[in-house]
Amino acid sequence: MSDSITAERRADGDRKGRKASKEVRRQQLIDATIDSLARRGYAETTLADVADGAGLSRGIVNFHFESKEKLLVATLQFMAEEYAAHWRGALEKAGDDPAGQLWALCAADFDRAVCTKRKLAAWCAFWGEAKSRPTYQALCGGRDQAYHDVMVDICTRLKEHGHYPIDPQASALAINALLEGLWLRLMLAADEVSRETAFAAAAELLAALFPGHFVRGADGTVSRA
Repeated sequence: MSDSITAERRADGDRKGRKASKEVRRQQLIDATIDSLARRGYAETTLADVADGAGLSRGIVNFHFESKEKLLVATLQFMAEEYAAHWRGALEKAGDDPAGQLWALCAADFDRAVCTKRKLAAWCAFWGEAKSRPTYQALCGGRDQAYHDVMVDICTRLKEHGHYPIDPQASALAINALLEGLWLRLMLAADEVSRETAFAAAAELLAALFPGHFVRGADGTVSRA
């Protein structure tokens, strides 16, 4: 192999290494931002806090994000994309059965991959700021609308299958509102509510809306029919 080809490949490897390092550093800073939001809240989170939490210098934070606002937008975007990928993955694994899809979506909301106290606290911090920040509204709203549309479609198909006297739009809204409320409850009363009991509460609503597809067993727990 010629020296020029070897040098070229080494240079290419160096570029890939720098790119990987940049991506790793960005993710470290985003993770540290989530931690800071959970511990300190939105207003009290600073670039210095994030740098210390990531074990990196303030200069590294400025190099990757330039400002606190850009770092926070990147963090919210990461969380929104992570959440969307998670529920879409659960939906795909559930197959075509609407009852299975609905069960999978509700279960996915309480999976440890997206439902931890630190992530719930970070979401709440962003929700508190969304009203006055159009960028946050767009990131949160786009995620919510896509999820809601899928939920309406599932409720529509369940209504047709079971001939239920429900409004799919209203039912989807009720399910989404309950899931969001259970997330808030988990954050505020973690000693009283667990991910398992929160999912059980969501299952109760599914059984009330679609009793032919979700049933209560002898032990009182709800499961798919």
